Amino acid sequence: MLNLATILESSAAQYPNKPVIIMGDMSMTYAQLNGAANQVATALAKVGVGRGDRVAIMLPNVPYFPLAYFGILKTGATVVPLNVLLKGREVTYHLNDSQAKVLIAFDMFAEDAKRGFEESDTCEHLWIATTNPAGDSPVSGENITTLGRAMHGNPPTFDNIQTMPDDTAVILYTSGTTGQPKGAELTHFNMFFNALYAADKLVQVTPDDVFMAVLPLFHSFGQTCVMNAGIYGGVTITMLPRFEPDKALAIMARDGATLFAGVPTMYWALLNTPGKEQFIEPIRKTLRLCSSGGSAMPVELMRQFEETFGVTILEGFGLSETSPVATFNTSKEARKPGSIGTAIWGTEVKIFDEHDREVPRGERGEIVIRGHNVMKGYLGRPEATAECMRNGWFHSGDIGYMDEDDYIFIVDRKKDMILRGGFNVYPRELEEVLMMHPAVSLVAVVGVSDEKLGEEIKAYIVRKPDISVTEDELSAWCQENMAAYKYPRFIEFRDELPMTATGKILKRELR
Repeated sequence: MLNLATILESSAAQYPNKPVIIMGDMSMTYAQLNGAANQVATALAKVGVGRGDRVAIMLPNVPYFPLAYFGILKTGATVVPLNVLLKGREVTYHLNDSQAKVLIAFDMFAEDAKRGFEESDTCEHLWIATTNPAGDSPVSGENITTLGRAMHGNPPTFDNIQTMPDDTAVILYTSGTTGQPKGAELTHFNMFFNALYAADKLVQVTPDDVFMAVLPLFHSFGQTCVMNAGIYGGVTITMLPRFEPDKALAIMARDGATLFAGVPTMYWALLNTPGKEQFIEPIRKTLRLCSSGGSAMPVELMRQFEETFGVTILEGFGLSETSPVATFNTSKEARKPGSIGTAIWGTEVKIFDEHDREVPRGERGEIVIRGHNVMKGYLGRPEATAECMRNGWFHSGDIGYMDEDDYIFIVDRKKDMILRGGFNVYPRELEEVLMMHPAVSLVAVVGVSDEKLGEEIKAYIVRKPDISVTEDELSAWCQENMAAYKYPRFIEFRDELPMTATGKILKRELR
């Protein structure tokens, strides 16, 4: 038996009065968080949620996230974290695809949550987590209430439902370069061991640590490497609902942050934010280690940040499908800047050619992974699972090479995927939405270089001859129908798009 919620139960028993969450002037102890999660579990059980069911959460980095996350796990159900920037149409898709019975959403995103809930075929209840826990929901309707009302009067105890190590704990939505997002099924053991290993071996957390949480907890990096690893290790987590570099620096200085995890663009923003000088010395006194992932960290950026803040950045690599950590630079002494490190314990990482044969050291190929961190598969998509899990190896789609010391270097990604500020954006999904616009005849979405975000999104559009639309009009339409991190910032109209003889758009000529 194994339930991922055990990491909270154990730390609550060991450190009941220790602060686990700080946000602004508010703090919550381990005992309080565990008690509140038990109240959520009881509320879910009352509406029929149990082992094997799925519950979606649409929550930013606020205390409601761990409270709901562990409450769901305690019932034996599976957590389905959703990006808070999803629009109503996208929320509906995720609810239906996961067959979620309940959606718990933050009040800032209530309108899109309501639309998604009401148009879903499977979701039975919408609970709105209000900024004021005793406040009213900004939306109303049948089977819509506040999370506070659902929890009200429930005891702070709950008899956890026992789950098996290979039961699905979390479904993280990701995607290839084609089709709609797919739900990667991560087991209790996948998630537990990845968090344990990150805490004990990679970051070596102690109860004295203060972890800065700016990575979205709905994303695998923040969820496993900050929240779960931190709670397992008994740390205090100071939260920032949305990454703003000046606020992040102020909070790190105020709360004495010792650990920071982020994507490269966050490090760039912290280094380049005006007024950072006042925070450098207090941060240097406490910050002991940083970790980076999500995309390759430029060596010069790493050097400048380390020099400014007097700290080491250790870079790793992983995907939602690998829980996420697959490789890591384990120490300043052992690391190779520019590398994503070596395979973590109990896993194997190799470089394969297009025929799934291992290539010699130094040669480029696809990074493949197998081990305890690899997902069960994509929910309800056996063909997609078989495509990426060939011969027992998970095929990452990332291109890299391995040196003589087993260190891996990424040189490229799937040719069409766009990595915008740490978020994966998949052109095919956006193209399908754009094709719904009455004036769009043909579209190709590509990534273009951007100094701040790594890549920005550009759409090339061929208009229908009898319908006019301007760039501003189409941009506004995209913002209404796509999450804020997805919609194209650049739109270019063309009379035709370059194609192969078989009619495939040549995106390499558009980049």
